Amino acid sequence: MASFQFIAAVLFLVAAVVFGGSNAQLSSTFYDNTCPNVSSIVRGVLEQAQQANIRNAAFLTRLHFHDCFVNGCDGSLLLDNADGIESEKDANINRALNGFTVVDDIKTALENVCPGVVSCADILAIAAEISVNLSKGPSWEVQLGRRDSRTANRAGTTGLPLFNESLNVLKDKFSAVGLDSTDLVALSGAHTFGRAGCLTVTPRLYNFNNSGNVDPTMDPTYAQTLQQTCPDPNTPAGSNTSTTIVNLDPTTPNGFDNNYFTNLQNKRGLLQSDQELFSTSGADTVAIVNRFGNSQSDFFTSFAQSMINMGNISPLTGNNGEIRLSARSASVIFWINLSSDGLLICRNYAAISVCGCLFVIGYCNSDLSQLYAVYVSGAVLVYASNALGSDLGCCRGAGVVSKPGWSESVV
Repeated sequence: MASFQFIAAVLFLVAAVVFGGSNAQLSSTFYDNTCPNVSSIVRGVLEQAQQANIRNAAFLTRLHFHDCFVNGCDGSLLLDNADGIESEKDANINRALNGFTVVDDIKTALENVCPGVVSCADILAIAAEISVNLSKGPSWEVQLGRRDSRTANRAGTTGLPLFNESLNVLKDKFSAVGLDSTDLVALSGAHTFGRAGCLTVTPRLYNFNNSGNVDPTMDPTYAQTLQQTCPDPNTPAGSNTSTTIVNLDPTTPNGFDNNYFTNLQNKRGLLQSDQELFSTSGADTVAIVNRFGNSQSDFFTSFAQSMINMGNISPLTGNNGEIRLSARSASVIFWINLSSDGLLICRNYAAISVCGCLFVIGYCNSDLSQLYAVYVSGAVLVYASNALGSDLGCCRGAGVVSKPGWSESVV
């Protein structure tokens, strides 16, 4: 017969897993004791992903940026649509994002080794650093300890910078999240291995500011080259180029270097928002572009620091948020009322995480002599009448389904 002390121990475990620990701040050593191989695990997945598609490095770096600029670096970008959640993925500016399945693969790999430990927000931060480094870019000491948001903020995506915005607007958006002009220029340098759709550049090629001409800040020869790839969308030739993409750096499109800045110096920035950094008369960003264009080492050093700065935007720590079991959904706990046909109706419930799976525990007697467990296995809830400590096996994923008569509560 279990003692009261044992019950208390179970409840303490429940609270620790579901609600988190102390109010620790970000630290590069956050997982040293709980998941010491986190970086090598993420790197292994990313190396395979980049072999499958070299574009995955840019995809993962962009995900971290788009996550941090909306409510901070909290993994909210990864959430799918659900009751009470309007996914940020469906915002117009995010519909072209890729790399979500790679995040799923990373999460699965980590859950197999360190279940319920590493947050999705931290996965994005680690993946961005490794992706840049795998592309021959700099490395930096990633600060860790973020927790995951339980909700998304689609409306907040208006704070993300747009391809056709002026330098003043870009500065305002960066300032709103605590970043300065150096951060703006350095982080824009990630476009060195990025791509953009023709529809983002054709306004500069054919009718810039309703002038009927090419953007005067674009090199004419470069404009002619782009016009061959991206015909005027108002002509028959250009009617089918809505999905055509163009390298932001035509010289080394898949490598991370400072060519992006030398392109700006030569009036070969693809996006208006890029060229604005160099072509806006009197702007403080001009000198920064020149510095980075003349020294790749300076760019790498500043980029690494700016990524750390961005990663510090409003993280959830301590008891805030959760550690998601799935990158795509907040954890859902089902409160179960057992049928009265010979089974006890449990009135007390708790939740623990075992093998990375969510267990809902209903204990009916104070001595735990009657105990029932419901656990998630894939997308199926399985009922078992096992005492605490019995081997119910590990499961994969955290998808859940509801059943008639069951009520659910998100905690």
